[in-house]
Amino acid sequence: MTRIRFLATLALAAVSASASAQLSVEITGAGANRIPIAIANFEGERIVSQALVSVVRADLERSGVFRLIEPGAAPLGETVALNYGDWRSRTVDGVVVGSVLPLAEGRYDTRFRLHDVPKQALLVAQGLAHASTPYQLRATAHRMADTIYEKLTGEPGVFSTRIAYVVKSTGRYELQIADADGANPQAALASREPIISPTWSPDGNKLAYVSFEAKKPVVWVHDLASGRRHVAANFKGSNSAPAWSPDGKALAVVLTKDGSSQIYTVRVDGSGATRLASSPGIDTEPRYSPDGAWIYFTSDRGGSPQIYRIPASGGAAERITFNGSYNVTPRPSPDGKSLAFISREGGRFQLTLMDLSSRQTQILTDSVKDESPSFAPNGRMILYASESGGRGVLAAVSSDGSVKQRLSIQAADVREPAWGPFVK
Repeated sequence: MTRIRFLATLALAAVSASASAQLSVEITGAGANRIPIAIANFEGERIVSQALVSVVRADLERSGVFRLIEPGAAPLGETVALNYGDWRSRTVDGVVVGSVLPLAEGRYDTRFRLHDVPKQALLVAQGLAHASTPYQLRATAHRMADTIYEKLTGEPGVFSTRIAYVVKSTGRYELQIADADGANPQAALASREPIISPTWSPDGNKLAYVSFEAKKPVVWVHDLASGRRHVAANFKGSNSAPAWSPDGKALAVVLTKDGSSQIYTVRVDGSGATRLASSPGIDTEPRYSPDGAWIYFTSDRGGSPQIYRIPASGGAAERITFNGSYNVTPRPSPDGKSLAFISREGGRFQLTLMDLSSRQTQILTDSVKDESPSFAPNGRMILYASESGGRGVLAAVSSDGSVKQRLSIQAADVREPAWGPFVK
């Protein structure tokens, strides 16, 4: 095998992940009025470029925003003038061309251009000129897809972000981290005891979660780069439901050290525990608003589980949900304008979205056991846990309910999803 062929094979293996180890993604619904786009085969090393382009195509199709148009088998050169009239006749809005060329020391030079067909102009003239190792090519493809998404929609793409989730198999729990498309899964923690409530730090470098390895719920903070972790809350009784403050300096947690479940804030190092309010009921599931001014939470202080909010510095609580007798797990959107939560209607637990200015709500799913919603950092998709065939799966739905996906791992339960922030 020649050196170039060996490197191409290595790159293909790096870009294409093992189906048995990663989340498989099934698109079950796509949005209307999708943008027609053609992603041409790139020039250069054929096997590597095909693998890279396949990731870009899959990212854009999975978003539900784009409709892929078959570009033809021949690569389209970056330096060759595009025949805009020909593409316009095929009702294509965007055309992507590029190249993947081998460099010294097993690296690849990757470049692409994005053509706006209706405007007959280049939106990206020399995008992402980058020297990638074979194992960086998937990340390069995600960044290409992010750029294309942003140029054609005006909003940032989330293909380069990561997700965390818990996989339960026989006698074992794993906290896993993967690319947003479910590829490249890595175990941050494995335990025979349950792991719940993972949540990302604002910079994406740490995860807070609850582990039962001490035979009781304890809140940990885990540094992903070093693998080191420390206890953030291990008080008498239960310690649960961590939520990061927007500045990354504090956590809201639920403690029973003084009796029933109540919300406290602690510094990330575990010091300075401060109780926010006193309630005769159970207060739980806190989550900061994006501006850090409020903490949304679930409480049964009014007789049934409903969603409230309280100033992050403490004070009087304000009830947010009034429709129905069961509304839990509040998750503010990244722009702070809406709130995702789980509501019960007719015995079905479904993902619901509220416009916080009008207080109008919309049920986004048709499933029966939804839980643990988590917004994508651009606010366009919501990841959540559900159930299919008696097995835990992850699902995602667009904030307007039009785009739906299902993510699952063969022969394992998948729960507790958390979508990470934008990559800095």
